[in-house]
Amino acid sequence: GVMHAGQLAQDKGLSRVISVQNPYNLLNRSFEVGMSEIAIREDVPLLAYSPMAFGTLSGKYLLGTAGPQDRLNQFSQFSRFSSERAVAAIKDHVALAQKFGLSPASLALAFVNNQPFVGANVIGATNLKQLEENIASIDLRLTSEQLAEIEGFSTKHSNPCP
Repeated sequence: GVMHAGQLAQDKGLSRVISVQNPYNLLNRSFEVGMSEIAIREDVPLLAYSPMAFGTLSGKYLLGTAGPQDRLNQFSQFSRFSSERAVAAIKDHVALAQKFGLSPASLALAFVNNQPFVGANVIGATNLKQLEENIASIDLRLTSEQLAEIEGFSTKHSNPCP
């Protein structure tokens, strides 16, 4: 679609697509298949939507700290984030963050921020502490060891929440 829109814009002298907004996070990396190359080559960066996978990558649902106001407790139709596959992947990512002394949210957001095809990370926060942590994640660079472990999880838990 992006390529077709680009060709139409060129042929008809129209404005070209300047970004796309798709979900992208540690539990849904489907953008990497095909679209990431287009984003880079055609200079159409991703506005990464749901980088925290409905808040699940914070670990709050695993740790029992989620309140009744939190999204998954309000919207049962998003059960893909609480499936057995999703929970297994979330556990691995939360454990990885803890292993390296990071918050799970920082790990998840830093992963998205550091992708070459991402133009902006569409963060969300329900309080000032979350907002400050989300903003600070822009300065976090994951190490090659951390990235290697994340890639291992990607193989082990191939897109558990598309």
